[in-house]
Amino acid sequence: MTNFSHLNEKEQPGMVNVGDKKVTHRKATAKAIVVIPENILEALQKDDFKTKKGSVFQTAIIAGIMAAKKTGDLIPLCHPIGMDNCEIGIEINSQNEIEIYCTAEIEAKTGIEMEALTGASVAALTIYDMCKAMSHDIVIKEIQLIEKTGGKNDFKRD
Repeated sequence: MTNFSHLNEKEQPGMVNVGDKKVTHRKATAKAIVVIPENILEALQKDDFKTKKGSVFQTAIIAGIMAAKKTGDLIPLCHPIGMDNCEIGIEINSQNEIEIYCTAEIEAKTGIEMEALTGASVAALTIYDMCKAMSHDIVIKEIQLIEKTGGKNDFKRD
């Protein structure tokens, strides 16, 4: 028998029963990095990150929040939970990469990290979609949980 929480005693997939868990404040932050060619980044910076499709970062923020709200519909064994808050921030780091941070919060019996990861991922995919007409040489990398609090185990990436 494995220790995977989404396998039952017969090793079949199933949702984790959270019925007996205590409601706690839960918060999670996830990050995704998008790398675009330098000439495309320069062109976007010159035009305030606007393309013919619209504002790249504003569209990515909205898409990420919308996706985080739909996480329970997208991930098969993920509990469908609401969110008390979801914020997405986008910045350019010192390596000229686009960093996306998604922070989600809820008072619930189960965690919110999948919502944060989904929000960051879809925001990154939206940036790809908004920029692909200029180049397909775009890389989405390092989608990762940065921190989570509440529930049984807290986590913070060093």
